[in-house]
Amino acid sequence: MVLQVMGYRLDAKQLLWLLIAAVIIVFDQWTKHLVASTLQYGQRINVLPVFDIIYVHNPGAAFSFLADAGGWQIVFFTAIAAIMSVAMMIWILTLPRTARWLPVALSLIIGGAIGNAIDRIKYGYVEDFILVYWQNAYFPAFNIADSAITVGAIMLLIDAFWLEKRRAAAE
Repeated sequence: MVLQVMGYRLDAKQLLWLLIAAVIIVFDQWTKHLVASTLQYGQRINVLPVFDIIYVHNPGAAFSFLADAGGWQIVFFTAIAAIMSVAMMIWILTLPRTARWLPVALSLIIGGAIGNAIDRIKYGYVEDFILVYWQNAYFPAFNIADSAITVGAIMLLIDAFWLEKRRAAAE
């Protein structure tokens, strides 16, 4: 099966990479909807001694960066998500058909970026609900999209610092 998109021919494997991004978006939006429809804002449910479900809003970026910026940050972060998602989709389309690790990393980042951009467009903030902590040390609340972006970024770093060197040495 081959599909033509933006002048690129997508084969079944490339469609799989985009499907991974779509699954992340759907799962992210579904979990956010589930939490928002079940909990009241600020409500917290203890799951484990180091993990709670909490319903909070984040009008900024990671760790509430620029949360008090007055609203312009919503458009800014949405635009960055859109531009980076398109760039990464094009990157996926230009990778060798044998590539596996890098397209998965990019797909996770695309899915997470779009999942959070949907929230910013719909609400003006991102819905977060995962709270991890140890005693009195708390990591800022996050969501499935944030997790996908983080895992994808770690995979990109592994690719850049270790896997790329192996590919270059093998040539």
